[in-house]
Amino acid sequence: MPNRLAHETSPYLLQHADNPVDWWPWSAEAFEEARERGVPVLLSVGYSSCHWCHVLARESFEDDVVAAFMNEHFVNIKVDREERPDVDAVYMEAVQAATGQGGWPMTVFLTPEAEPFYFGTYFPPAPRQGMPSFRQVLEGVRAAWSDRRDEVAEVAGKIVRDLAGREISYGDSQAPGEEQLAAALLGLTREYDPQRGGFGGAPKFPPSMVVEFLLRHHARTGAEGALQMAQDTCERMARGGIHDQLGGGFARYSVDREWTIPHFEKMLYDNALLCRVYAHLWRATGSELARQVALDTADFMVRELRTEQGGFASALDADSDDGSGRHVEGAYYVWTPEQLREVLGEEDAELAARYFGVTEEGTFEHGQSVLQLPQQDTVFDAGRIESIRRRLLDARALRPAPGRDDKVVAAWNGLAIAALAETGAYFDRPDLVDAALGAADLLVRLHLDEQARLSRTSKDGQVGANAGVLEDYADVAEGFLALASVTGEGVWLDFAGFLLDHVLSRFTGEGGALFDTAADAERLIRRPQDPTDNAVPSGWTAAAGALLSYAAQTGAEPHRAAAEQALGVVKALGPRVPRFIGWGLAVAEAFLDGPREVAVVGPSPTDRATRDLHRTALLGNAPGAVVAVGTPDSGELPLLADRILVAGEATAYVCRHFTCDAPTTDAEALRVALGGRALDG
Repeated sequence: MPNRLAHETSPYLLQHADNPVDWWPWSAEAFEEARERGVPVLLSVGYSSCHWCHVLARESFEDDVVAAFMNEHFVNIKVDREERPDVDAVYMEAVQAATGQGGWPMTVFLTPEAEPFYFGTYFPPAPRQGMPSFRQVLEGVRAAWSDRRDEVAEVAGKIVRDLAGREISYGDSQAPGEEQLAAALLGLTREYDPQRGGFGGAPKFPPSMVVEFLLRHHARTGAEGALQMAQDTCERMARGGIHDQLGGGFARYSVDREWTIPHFEKMLYDNALLCRVYAHLWRATGSELARQVALDTADFMVRELRTEQGGFASALDADSDDGSGRHVEGAYYVWTPEQLREVLGEEDAELAARYFGVTEEGTFEHGQSVLQLPQQDTVFDAGRIESIRRRLLDARALRPAPGRDDKVVAAWNGLAIAALAETGAYFDRPDLVDAALGAADLLVRLHLDEQARLSRTSKDGQVGANAGVLEDYADVAEGFLALASVTGEGVWLDFAGFLLDHVLSRFTGEGGALFDTAADAERLIRRPQDPTDNAVPSGWTAAAGALLSYAAQTGAEPHRAAAEQALGVVKALGPRVPRFIGWGLAVAEAFLDGPREVAVVGPSPTDRATRDLHRTALLGNAPGAVVAVGTPDSGELPLLADRILVAGEATAYVCRHFTCDAPTTDAEALRVALGGRALDG
């Protein structure tokens, strides 16, 4: 019989709707139930494409005996961290503070007042490697609650007090200058892996936001070392197993330093960020590999993640059926030499094995290999390789596909909108711009209410109950601002302004500090506030970037002042932990450069010279430059006000802080002014 999760919209919660555990969704009623019964709360947090979340569910939550014990002694709450990042954040902070590490699945035991007192992540069904079994943990917590209640309450109270005292010291509310950005670059150089690209050791995560900083720093200062780190990292990732060599797109991270063996889940946010940064790498260097990866990643998102409603689904699972009924990580993606021969025949299989690095021993488990593009001297026949790739992709499509989390997350769709809009504009792919517009339209129709308040998620056209957090407002605004620059449609600038007004009024605290939840949001044991960039830009740094771009488009001084104050945290953290404030550093580069404001006016939207100037403006490398395009009398965008055509021709104006250079009708002069690369043809 289904439990209380049966009516939820989260695919992750729905995966647990038939568990024998009497799960509750996060709600006041669940805590009231715990108070009435006098039992603690077991909070389990995970997400749909999390491998170990599935393992814990199979081993323990689907076990009738374990479930009966949980139901008798706890009120059990299941949370999708992607729906409730605020709940995840405050308890993950407690887990990390208490144990020095965290991760998912996250298991936290709470008092009925939601105060945490015991923590963990995955627990096995039987003790192993010094780790207690899940049943032992349950019994130990039950005994402590029953026999040492005062001690439990004391521990919980201390944890909450300690969390409340962990206020962020983030500098002096001023943006970083040359000194701090140079120190950040030096810090990255120290952590750089010159043999393999990327930063640090295993596991290795794609550093898309750090690469964006490196590209912008090179554009502003000419630092060749920054560009080299960006290029080499992107090439190694593109050639590695983390990159899907057949279908495009990237896996979540690499378990090794060489980018060979991925953790196979594919997340929308990773692919959106990587699509955009590879497009920017092409813009800076003309790299054919960067162009191909940007387009393949964009095509992957549209082909495999776009929902019927026009939004983008959250993720594809790491696990899938290996053909024997067992769910195995990576089963959809890996190959043996024998499987290559079955699809391609002897001769082409031998070529494919050399080209993609498939060996008899395997690079993964059980003699299987993850496809890569090893560096080699051989020149391969491009037509033959393309035929091999197509046949392998067709054969792979017949395998049981990984599950898809169809939940549409506002923030991640904002990142996808920005990536697809820019990639479509750079490479003359109007279909990609249309896909970005479709997702933006869904967010406006479904996720925004009459007061321009955002809901975080939707699924199958049904909006979720959870309020948007800071990253939702900031990343959706970022996507809308990119659309405004690409399309010249002022409505997207207007919507971005509505969202950023909420950032100023509901998410900003004393001295310009930003909080992850609104002032009027549900009160948790602590109001979450994390400025560090991890898998995605933090709400804090994303808001700084969107506020800065909006101010450049409109001249809105409160938004620029708020962006500068928010960048104070980058001044504090950039020199110390540059890997974890990459987007903040990229925004700081834009702040130091202006950012440039580019207005392109022409006699009509279809005028060839207008289109050429607009494209040249979009392809400029000036960090964070904003672009407005339209006719002199359109009134669509503030940057176009009072701009006139020179000699009746399409004209571009390049300004900083609304102080402008002489207007030009020459695309080449505009390219030079914006640090653009000379394009072939």
